[in-house]
Amino acid sequence: MRVADYLWSKARDTKKSALPVLSFPAGQKLGVSVDRLVKEGELQAKAMEIVAQETPSIAAVSFMDLSVESEAFGSQVRYSEDEVPTVIGHIVANQEEAEALKIPPVGAARTGVFVEAIARAKARITDRPVLAGVTGPFTLTGRLFDVNAIMLLCYDDPRPVHTVLKKVNQFLIDYSEALKAAGADGVFIAEPLAGLLSPDMDAEFSTPYIKHLVEALQEEEFALLYHNCGPSVIRMLPQIFSTGATAYHFGNALDMREVMQKAPGDKLCMGNIDPAGQFANGTVQSIKEETLALLHDLKERQNFIISSGCDIPPHASWQNIEAFFDALEEFNSSLT
Repeated sequence: MRVADYLWSKARDTKKSALPVLSFPAGQKLGVSVDRLVKEGELQAKAMEIVAQETPSIAAVSFMDLSVESEAFGSQVRYSEDEVPTVIGHIVANQEEAEALKIPPVGAARTGVFVEAIARAKARITDRPVLAGVTGPFTLTGRLFDVNAIMLLCYDDPRPVHTVLKKVNQFLIDYSEALKAAGADGVFIAEPLAGLLSPDMDAEFSTPYIKHLVEALQEEEFALLYHNCGPSVIRMLPQIFSTGATAYHFGNALDMREVMQKAPGDKLCMGNIDPAGQFANGTVQSIKEETLALLHDLKERQNFIISSGCDIPPHASWQNIEAFFDALEEFNSSLT
């Protein structure tokens, strides 16, 4: 499938479409914990299949678990029955440890589970693209160093940061190739930590590595979708758009209307209904109002697809998820 052509056709259609980052809440319908979901490929595939069966989302999106690749490198991960896993501590602190860091094989830790999930999901979901998820290069590197430590190193001693970034990128290429071979039509690259950088720092520590991934992986049959939900993104949009990704997905820390004012017409953008404030903690009425307002304000933009601002939390109400799609249907009905 030519995913870019498919997504652009949806964006340009008079009838609007939606592509929320929706997977974890399917655990509620399966009656399984988050802890089990992130460890079993069959359950992940079932969850993706449920979302595809029960919503008109234009793509099936895998689980955005930003601990998977860190764990493959050797990080300790804390699991929970009802929360997405988190990385504990750090495994790199200086140049010597950066040089000693080994690039893991694909299949290490839970990466094999996520590859298996894509293969199983792709065999069952045939009416829309199946998109995997990977952690972005700077975000993954930050988890290996510790988020606070990497921010200081970027200023004081960038050498170990770049040393690890290069190793991380090689692993992300290998991992994405395995996901592609399993059937993925593309990957979401989640790079939220870069959203805390200044534009100059992003230009040094994130953008070049994202470009490298795009150049190495993206092709007509395989899309790279860039996700960033950081608050500084609005100031670095030109360099983000320069990466050449298929599409750009933004979080609710930004005003999507402002993003679209700054986005060139040939850059496909997605976002950004608040996943915590609306999908998880809003009401049916509030999420409908927010969704309708964004759709109406951006109805003339033919390079916009509405989405959640980030991964929708596991405990998000299915009533709210349905209200989001109901609002989309109501908007489309108003056009006729």
